Amino acid sequence: MEGLTKNETIDLRRMHIGKSCALFFAHDPIKIVRAKGQYMYDEEDNEYLDCINNVCHVGHCHPHVVEAGSKQMQILNTNSRFLHDNIVKLAKRLTETLPSELSVVYFTNSGSEANDLALRLAKHHTKQSDMIVLEGAYHGHVISLIDLSTYKLDDMKDGVHNKPKSVHMVACPDIYRGKYRDDEHPKEDLAKLYADDVKELIDVIHNHGDTVSGFIAESMQSCGGQIIYPDGYLQKVFKHVHDAGGVTIMDEVQVGFGRVGNHMWSFQDQGVIPDIVTMGKPMGNGHPIAAVVTTKEISASFASCGAEYFNTYGGNPVSCAIGLAVLDVIELEKLKENALKVGNYVLVKFRQLMDKHQIIGDVRGKGLFVGLDLVKDRKTREPASEEAKYVIARLKEEHILYSRDGPHRNVLKMKPPMCFTEQNVDHLCEKLDMIFKEIKSGQVKLDANNSSSAIEEPPLKKLCTGIGIDTSVLNGTKQS
Repeated sequence: MEGLTKNETIDLRRMHIGKSCALFFAHDPIKIVRAKGQYMYDEEDNEYLDCINNVCHVGHCHPHVVEAGSKQMQILNTNSRFLHDNIVKLAKRLTETLPSELSVVYFTNSGSEANDLALRLAKHHTKQSDMIVLEGAYHGHVISLIDLSTYKLDDMKDGVHNKPKSVHMVACPDIYRGKYRDDEHPKEDLAKLYADDVKELIDVIHNHGDTVSGFIAESMQSCGGQIIYPDGYLQKVFKHVHDAGGVTIMDEVQVGFGRVGNHMWSFQDQGVIPDIVTMGKPMGNGHPIAAVVTTKEISASFASCGAEYFNTYGGNPVSCAIGLAVLDVIELEKLKENALKVGNYVLVKFRQLMDKHQIIGDVRGKGLFVGLDLVKDRKTREPASEEAKYVIARLKEEHILYSRDGPHRNVLKMKPPMCFTEQNVDHLCEKLDMIFKEIKSGQVKLDANNSSSAIEEPPLKKLCTGIGIDTSVLNGTKQS
């Protein structure tokens, strides 16, 4: 089986991997065989600039992280029922980055496990089960979290998995295209308007004779379209939830570990202290490790219920060695500071693109977490979903890996490794400028062999026709 061709790999995947396991660029997926820093390489050694892998937080295959895991694996790997220095060292390092109230750590394998455990902690502490979540949220793939994740739940058509009555959705505070928009309300009112929705929902829950267990949200909503909450939103929501006896859970799985730039944790940008914080993905730089951090009071409530918590792999010595190494690199290479510097540069360059191209309706982001909201019309803000699909396909042809997200799949989503540079930004913006010009002019850069037929979903000819781009070049009849 060694040395499979790309087609052999595809054939075996079709035979043995579930169809629900999606690929990027499904019509012509990329076979990645190695990676380093912010670059990935296919089987032909083509180099791709990686703008999407927030998992490899400090850069693909970082030597310090790889060495730490390898060394520990040669000595010992076992479960956390045995005493070991790595688990307590990592717990200490993590809590030192957080507000002092958050001092108790539970280790898991993934963000999904972390969020599932956070729900358990909340329910045992409050003795209630009703949860408030944001529309468009995604918190993980296990059943308890699909219940909370309209991002996935809304796509399930067979009627088997439906939102439980104990889960209550509230409008996502998207000030660009949400329930309350910045072109309809003063910006200083938006946080209160969205937070008042939470208060009204709590009143409805109480009127039905139920009590709130908690509120869970990403500190910045990722899958919902790179949403940055209005200043003061979380402070107001936390007060409403605490007044109702509930707890607050901040999901930092995609946005933590310095990605916001000016803080280690994105919730700190809103000036709040959650009752529970979950973290994952970047914590192991590609290795499966995650964690839940909470208060002593909530931890005591969980312990008093009589249920022992044990996770076979959570907190094992190898995972914790890797987690410690990731924290080392963030600090030694000043990656938080880099996220702030390069992230600010991204915003400047993207806004320059916005000045040139009407298709960009909004530029939003903090640190290395940035979204371009593409529109057909800036006044109506109608989402340009097909155009976004085209941009992603063309970027792939230009050897840049990018993704799109949001309810309309029209938001170009950037969350690269934290070693991303200003030179990388310049290269990306040069290609985006070129592609936006193609859309505007109706021209598509293709060779006679139709190399661009490999895109995210439909064939390129159908896609180009859908957004009004001349497709005669597909037959080699027009020079581009």
